[in-house]
Amino acid sequence: MASFPFLKARFLQGEVPGSQILETHLDTMLESGSQTQKRSSHSGPEASLCSSGFSMKLEAVTPFLGKYRPFVGRCCQTCTPKSWESFFHRSLMDLGFCNVILVKEENTRFRGWLVRRLCCFLWSLEQHIPPCLDASQKIMESTGVQSLLSRRAPGRAGKGQQPAMVQREVRRILGQVWAPPRTFLLRLFSWALLRLLNCLFLNVQLHKGQMKMVHKAAEAGSPLILLSTHKSLLDGLLLPFVLFSQGLGVLRVAWDPRSCSPALRALLRNLGGLFLPAEANLSLDSSEGVIARTVVHAAVEQLLGSGQPLLIFLEEAPGAPGPRLSALGQAWLGLVVQAVQAGIVPDVTLVPVAVTYDLVPDASYDMHHASAPLGLWTGALAVLRRLYSCWGCGHKVCVRVHLAQPFSLQEYTTNARSCWGDKQTLEHLLQPVVLGQCTTVPDTEKEQEWTPVTGLLLALREEDQLLVRRLSCHVLNASVASSAVMSTAIMATLLLCKHRKGVALSRLLVEFSWLTEETLLRGFDVGFSGQLRSLVQHTLSLLRARVVLLRVQQGDLLVVPRPGPGLVHLAHLSAELLPVFLSEAVGACAVRALLAGRVPPEGPWELQGVELLSQRELYHQVLLLLHLLPRDLLLLKPCQSSYCYCQEVLDRLIQCGLLVAEETPSSWPACDTGRQRLSAKLLWKLSGDFSDSDSDDFEEAQGQCFRLSEQSRCPDFFIFLCHLLRPLLKAFAQAAAFLHQARLPDTESGYVEQLLEFLQTTAQEEGLFEYADPSLAISAVWTFRDLGVLQQTPSPAGPQLTLSPAFASQDSQDRLEQFIRQFV
Repeated sequence: MASFPFLKARFLQGEVPGSQILETHLDTMLESGSQTQKRSSHSGPEASLCSSGFSMKLEAVTPFLGKYRPFVGRCCQTCTPKSWESFFHRSLMDLGFCNVILVKEENTRFRGWLVRRLCCFLWSLEQHIPPCLDASQKIMESTGVQSLLSRRAPGRAGKGQQPAMVQREVRRILGQVWAPPRTFLLRLFSWALLRLLNCLFLNVQLHKGQMKMVHKAAEAGSPLILLSTHKSLLDGLLLPFVLFSQGLGVLRVAWDPRSCSPALRALLRNLGGLFLPAEANLSLDSSEGVIARTVVHAAVEQLLGSGQPLLIFLEEAPGAPGPRLSALGQAWLGLVVQAVQAGIVPDVTLVPVAVTYDLVPDASYDMHHASAPLGLWTGALAVLRRLYSCWGCGHKVCVRVHLAQPFSLQEYTTNARSCWGDKQTLEHLLQPVVLGQCTTVPDTEKEQEWTPVTGLLLALREEDQLLVRRLSCHVLNASVASSAVMSTAIMATLLLCKHRKGVALSRLLVEFSWLTEETLLRGFDVGFSGQLRSLVQHTLSLLRARVVLLRVQQGDLLVVPRPGPGLVHLAHLSAELLPVFLSEAVGACAVRALLAGRVPPEGPWELQGVELLSQRELYHQVLLLLHLLPRDLLLLKPCQSSYCYCQEVLDRLIQCGLLVAEETPSSWPACDTGRQRLSAKLLWKLSGDFSDSDSDDFEEAQGQCFRLSEQSRCPDFFIFLCHLLRPLLKAFAQAAAFLHQARLPDTESGYVEQLLEFLQTTAQEEGLFEYADPSLAISAVWTFRDLGVLQQTPSPAGPQLTLSPAFASQDSQDRLEQFIRQFV
């Protein structure tokens, strides 16, 4: 395949304010696109981007379509109303962006030709590093450690250890947890990292308004706790560098000890890293566990007392099989919550953080190699390979760092409340509906917790454990909502969900602009800017291993996703766009399930639009799909009930034009609110607070009917929304079809391997490779376990998965598959 020459796009680097109108001239660009260059050297069917007119130098404009760039990342107004008002001002929206890895002569105190060549090194020398004096001694003198040293540590057999032995054990564990930052090493590493980032990335953008919010929160006096997503192993180095360059000092990073070798852990500790000792996860009555947890508590108390910022990753490491929410992150967050409740500090400020890449530098979707620890030499070789690939092809990726609005932990703890009462398991909620034993869904929330509880979290009270789990889910939801959508995610979504068989380049430009506009209209930001043709060329050059360019007779290019297992990579990129359209996608699949029993799927859109859909039926189908989908995918706010989300789904379908309210002659017009019975009690009810007294109004609202819109754009948009959830639902349906040939009993990992092999085989036969993903196989197995399809039984070799008696028959398995396939 011909190489893709790289035409550097002019991206937004801070000179364009955030509220400047985003515009583009599609007509001019499409006219210029028709003037292609014909070269005799290209005799094959595949072509390069240069031959399609991309080499034309056009003036850069800022997309898109007269829309304003939204300011994302506001905190929850329900849980933290005071923080919602205090840490934000509308003037912050106009501050624009800055490129944090762009260091010039103006960033130093010196001037001259020599300074221009040494500006990066001089910049690293001028950064302020606050001293960290006697921190280890203060930890040894803390109340918890002194209580261990003043008495014998409890032993397993009723005998204790000598105080000298306990002191040596405390110092050993403290050396594993942290070390004082080395000033010279920090400056040297910052300089080297700055040079490395400039070689790897085209830019690293940060909104100045978001940074000013964080500075304002830091000036309030409370320690900063940054809670971040985890897209790359490089996040742990990039985020401290960004905050260090913006004057927030040395950021302490809570690293996962399983992902680093001992030599790498020693280096990271000297750079400000924190590591949880393995003894901290021992049982509550273990003497080693008691000592380790006491030392970690004292270290966190000293860290918060000194006002140093702390970074905690709420997501598991990239490529690691398992739940999305990190057990290690929840353990560190539990330590912070416990320190605040103990009065060590009056309050802390929580900052949701996210990092998005065009392409993740260390992207690895192989579950077998994700658990291998990263060593110094392994990391150095990976960096050299990445630098060589960037130098060889010249394609650099763009990065966006997102800092959402800070909020108070004390305020969240005070206002945090549940919108529902008792929860029920997925087995009690969905199994009777799947087996046809009942048709109604209980009016309760789903209880689904896949993240294991570690020893540090078990040491907390039960209500504090619940608080930590809900807080981590709430913050992760805020981080995902503030993440910008990159150009590769838009391109992968278009190729997978709309144009699997290929699309002309001129058409792709229009579709790219349309999807970008739809993203901006839903309050999500995009992580790119520049001239549209340059953006599309930059994106296709990054995806050059996943797409094929074919020349057509009209002089245009045909962009086709390369068939094969590489479609899984495009599916991962497309999943980054799912939060933008998640509500509409859930609603579209629910409508698809309603129409499945009435109209044939291949029937015309006009025939489907004749059918009336009652609000009661829509709510019922949306609830069924919400219960079926994993919580790790939905990431619903804990302060939002399922009923509120159903109403949000319905509102989104109406706003996007897919559903139109149908007014029957016997009912009042939908726009006539004068004759509706609106009581003051209902009008002033708090969000999410629904009681039995509102049943009359609820029943009246559920009597409304809708039908599909007859607009010309609706059929394509409806199919596009359904395709967003197709990989997950397709994997669940194939997992149900696999039950009759599964070799059970088997261990959980063994059964996941069986299912993954089956998914890969069927994907090869059907040509749909995006659902043959290890993470989707794990989600299917865990969902079926919660649903009661699979059950765990003890055995001498460990827990074994067996088929439950309720789904032992072929009829029950067919019912399960049919239940899932109605949404596909």
